[in-house]
Amino acid sequence: MNPSSTARKYVVTFLILTFLTSCVFWFLIHQAGDIRAYNGLLTFCLMWCPGLSAILTTLIYQRNLRGLGWGRPKPRSMLLLAYVVPLIYGTLIYGIVWVARLGVFTTQNLTPGQTLETFIWQAAVVGFFIALGSAIGEELGWRGLLAPQLAKLTTYTKTSIISGIIHTLWHLPLILFANYRSSTPTWFALICFSIMVISLNFLFVWIRLKSGSFWPAAVMHASHNTLVQTLFTTLTSPLAITPYIVGEFGAGLALMTAVMAYIFWRIRLSVENGFSQQPQPT
Repeated sequence: MNPSSTARKYVVTFLILTFLTSCVFWFLIHQAGDIRAYNGLLTFCLMWCPGLSAILTTLIYQRNLRGLGWGRPKPRSMLLLAYVVPLIYGTLIYGIVWVARLGVFTTQNLTPGQTLETFIWQAAVVGFFIALGSAIGEELGWRGLLAPQLAKLTTYTKTSIISGIIHTLWHLPLILFANYRSSTPTWFALICFSIMVISLNFLFVWIRLKSGSFWPAAVMHASHNTLVQTLFTTLTSPLAITPYIVGEFGAGLALMTAVMAYIFWRIRLSVENGFSQQPQPT
């Protein structure tokens, strides 16, 4: 069978299954009115919809789970790179905000008796491994199946943009009908969030194709979630302008991730059109 035709079947089937299963949890989260409802269980299940859909799609067409990128990344240092990249752009944007007094560095949000060192350890290490559990669910789908299949059909650049748009659309019900948003106007939040997600997909796709494994993408996703959503946010006392700059709905993080996307795009030749010509990972 034509490899392109097979890849299209994988992509279409995966997307249908992902959005159908996600509808259940979008509805339940909307009814609950809070993405943290039931201690975050609904959100955890939602984040596993892409992963389970990828597993089901692979079983449907090849009766095994090979090709999703289960193997160890090559080189293993990709795992460290994946963790450090969100730390770099997070430190840069929040550092600028603190220095420019667009937001105030604070330890007042820590729990009583908690030291800064303990908080950083709990957020950056313990919190990371907790976040990894749900990040694996998403990345098994977006990068385990979707990215390599799209890479068989088109270029790295288009793969990143297409998967970024799909990833953005998947989040829209949470932004529009739940409380996954900031205090900024919805139109502003949507623009910043879309730029950030599409930009980050340039990083995710590159590291997936370069390493031959979905694990670095899962590490990067968990690192981003715990550092941006927990560590840096907790250490920032917002002013009126702060939500417009930091966080996943702020212009600062959107701009910073766009710069990172450009950096990875510049080194795209190391993965451009190469995945389909390489032995498929297990």
